[in-house]
Amino acid sequence: MSGKRRDNKGRILHPGEYQDESGRYSYKYKDMIGKRRTVYSWCLIPTDRAPQGRKKDKCLRDKIKDIEKELSRGVWHDNMNVVELVDRYLMTKTGVRHSTRSGYKTVQGILAKEPFGQLPIHKVKLSDAKLFLIKLQREGKGYSTIHTVRGVLRPAFQMAVDDEMLTKNSFQFHLSTVVINDSVKREALSPADEKRFLEFVKEDPTFSRYYDGMFILFNTGLRISEFCGLTKRDIDFESGVIHVDHQLQRTRNMEYVIETTKTSCGTRRIPMSEEVREAFERVIANREKVKKEPMIDGHSCFLFLDKDKKPMIAQHWQHYFKRAVQKYNSLHRLQLPTISPHICRHTYCSKMARAGMNPKALQYLMGHAEISVTMNVYTHLGEDDAREEMIKIGLIEQEEPEIHAFQLC
Repeated sequence: MSGKRRDNKGRILHPGEYQDESGRYSYKYKDMIGKRRTVYSWCLIPTDRAPQGRKKDKCLRDKIKDIEKELSRGVWHDNMNVVELVDRYLMTKTGVRHSTRSGYKTVQGILAKEPFGQLPIHKVKLSDAKLFLIKLQREGKGYSTIHTVRGVLRPAFQMAVDDEMLTKNSFQFHLSTVVINDSVKREALSPADEKRFLEFVKEDPTFSRYYDGMFILFNTGLRISEFCGLTKRDIDFESGVIHVDHQLQRTRNMEYVIETTKTSCGTRRIPMSEEVREAFERVIANREKVKKEPMIDGHSCFLFLDKDKKPMIAQHWQHYFKRAVQKYNSLHRLQLPTISPHICRHTYCSKMARAGMNPKALQYLMGHAEISVTMNVYTHLGEDDAREEMIKIGLIEQEEPEIHAFQLC
């Protein structure tokens, strides 16, 4: 018995229980995610009296019972803060894509630096939640980042409500009522801009090597991660289709991974136009031969390789588009707008809509899970598009172009 720890009254202390020189008791334990915590009391059992001048509090053993009860129910300590709640919530998000996991880490990093992250969750009011998001925007965070932060906080607080830790979710409000959506709208290129850009790339000695890839992006609607994941076996020249059933991405740790398409609707067979077919034929014919093909999750013979003989990823193509536009604009007075792989996708979708393609067929080609996403393209069509449609069905006549005197000079 001599090896047992005892308090100053000779009573045996249980594992995790301690008493310091002042006589105060403490209990040390680990919470649901392994974080060390400590609770204190001046009394070990209910019949103990608090020392003179010390406030009477629940005894340590009763506090320990409450903690054990909470842990057995999977509930956290009453003083859990926002960061700890988010950590707890993200523990339940298993099997997510690495890009999603990366977004989670971004949110955790933001909350760890913010005083709001240290607030006990039971003290977070509706106004606190709104003011926190407003603060992020005023300090320069973009709308998409704030949308992501709120996209984690709302379900995390809802989990606390469902676990009966809170009675109300402080983040259950429409984001648009709190912060301004200042994100730049991705506009499709006009036919003239697309033509000028592709003609420039095709003739430029630096960027001509990327022409076929850029042409394919403008004329297939592929997501850039789907495009980068294409291998020789995915191009079916006999049937004239592109098989899309995976995407290539690279993690923060520089690890290449193959993932399924963004949604189940992303798995599709895209018919190739004759020009797209010819572009793929040139890509394969001009592809550099390598001694050892990179193998990623069972996929090899990727169509586009970088200087290290590794598959190109989205960042490569974003860089090529940006540099090509910069060079064009440095040489021409009539400037091009920002062009990116996603702009190519949006441009393709808009072209198909203008050509009168059935929305459901276009939804399939784009791999959209919801028809509402596809229909947004149709709502972006303007006066010129409406005029063309009315001319087609005979409601108005084609106007003859005006000839000005200066044009005859």
